[in-house]
Amino acid sequence: MQQFRAALGRPLIAVLVSFILGGIIIMITTPGQLDNRFITAVSTYYYLLVGSFGSLQSISYTLAKATPLIFAGLAVAIAFRAGLFNIGAAGQLAVGSMAAGAIGIQLASLPGWLLVPLMLLGSMVAGGIWGGLVGVLKAWRGAHEVVTSIMLNWIAFYVCAFLVEGPFQAPKLSQQTLPMAPQATIPSLANFYNQTLGTFLPQIPDAAQYTVDVGLLIAFVAMLVYWFVTVRTTFGYELRVIGQNPKAARYAGISVRKNIVMVMIIAGAFAGLAGSVRLMGQSPYQLISSSFAVDSTGFDAIGVALLGRTTSTGVLLASLLFGSLQQAGPYLQSYVDVPGDIITILQALVLFSIAVEYVPSLQRFLPTFLSRGSRPGLVPGMIKVKPPEEQGTADPQEAVVSGNKVVGEGVEKTGLPTSSGQEE
Repeated sequence: MQQFRAALGRPLIAVLVSFILGGIIIMITTPGQLDNRFITAVSTYYYLLVGSFGSLQSISYTLAKATPLIFAGLAVAIAFRAGLFNIGAAGQLAVGSMAAGAIGIQLASLPGWLLVPLMLLGSMVAGGIWGGLVGVLKAWRGAHEVVTSIMLNWIAFYVCAFLVEGPFQAPKLSQQTLPMAPQATIPSLANFYNQTLGTFLPQIPDAAQYTVDVGLLIAFVAMLVYWFVTVRTTFGYELRVIGQNPKAARYAGISVRKNIVMVMIIAGAFAGLAGSVRLMGQSPYQLISSSFAVDSTGFDAIGVALLGRTTSTGVLLASLLFGSLQQAGPYLQSYVDVPGDIITILQALVLFSIAVEYVPSLQRFLPTFLSRGSRPGLVPGMIKVKPPEEQGTADPQEAVVSGNKVVGEGVEKTGLPTSSGQEE
């Protein structure tokens, strides 16, 4: 329960504080009387909730925006596990989407059951190679991953833009490719349900209005893989050791260099999936050269991983939060006289609140009876002392403790091995 409270409490407090600060900013920047400003701030959060979760259609839009954030958030989170700051998720996402688009265009004649897995696999390979470059430079040359990943981001943006405007540009169109063929796309979740379970269960009416696609199911599989790798494998344990103390990991015989390269390859593969799933699942199903550099998914993933505390469930919840904020931005401009930039401000405040770490600061000012429950209990002593009435006539001062040996009538034998290897 203490671990659960620590894992959930800090992100919730960070979100709560960021929303309070956001409300204060809205009240300061809104003209009118104080009561009108307060009403505007409350209305903003009301319509933010309605715009993101107020109807099934709004929920589908929110899930559609959260799906690529899940993949990109896992890409940043698994690097955090090894103590690496993966700023390159944006570039890895770009090369992943470019690889998937190139395969979809060049092999458009293949059937969908073969083409879709090839596009997903191609995006993972391309993203993994791009992330692996950061790992190689970090492991063998000592180059800081923040610097190299930022530089590789811009290389990826410009190379992908060159490919879109060059060999893959659509005829008579500017700065874009042809839309993916129908067999190179993944269906919406509502249509997929109607075609499978809907054949014997009630179907979803007007399925076209629900935009979330099957990529959400792929994201759940990715989360399961992430959890298994980080929690249930030796590789995941080694990542945690490297992230906490690389010198101790090296002393324990863990190959730090190899694990750094491997974790960056896996991170790039997750980010590459984010690009391919969005290309194949969301309109307009084509690559646009100008969208690579302006796409914020790779950078939003940093906030998702930090808020989610690098856990699969936390990344899911943080992705839903960021996806809901993105979905509600245009909704606020339609119903409340508040600029859509307040969404960006809220995201920045969430990151700021995570960095500040309010919970440890607040615990210093809590009374003893309130903070006592959050402190771990003392480890019980291994030496059990008998009460005086059971000690007989022996002098308690005759008890001698020497190393791991305990001698005396008033002290129980602990069964600990002595220096000679035998049990006392």
